[in-house]
Amino acid sequence: MIILQNAMEKSHLYNEDEFGIKNYNYGVLGVLSLILFSLLNIILGYVAFLAETSVLGSPVQNYSDALWLMLMSSTTIGFGDVYPITVVGRAAVFIMFILGVGILGGVGAVFANKIFGFADTNIKNRELRKQNDNIILQNIEIHQKLEKLEKKLESLVKSIP
Repeated sequence: MIILQNAMEKSHLYNEDEFGIKNYNYGVLGVLSLILFSLLNIILGYVAFLAETSVLGSPVQNYSDALWLMLMSSTTIGFGDVYPITVVGRAAVFIMFILGVGILGGVGAVFANKIFGFADTNIKNRELRKQNDNIILQNIEIHQKLEKLEKKLESLVKSIP
């Protein structure tokens, strides 16, 4: 997910709003994540297929079994009907588990954030941030005026005999 976000930053697939917040194109992010997820399933499924089908007694009998194994591993379901018995097959499942959970969890978090607006990028937080900036500017102006008044008062007090 971080890799995809960095890629989006470098390719400028975002708009910056009036509050200085980057609004990413979540459609592109979702498509890239789906493509990456699919490629990982296909590639690691093929690795597991090659490793498992050559071993007698392996539950992985064909490529569709290997893809099923990768999909079940990446989604943490793991029905147990197909499982690896070789070290290479187990390593492929482990890698798919870590990366698949990361990709699916990251995409889920991004879309939940977009739908429910839990992060700092939602509109109310932006408005509050802008109001806070205005209040700080007003406080600075008031402070400057007070300093001028203090100087005038000091000069008046000094001028009184």
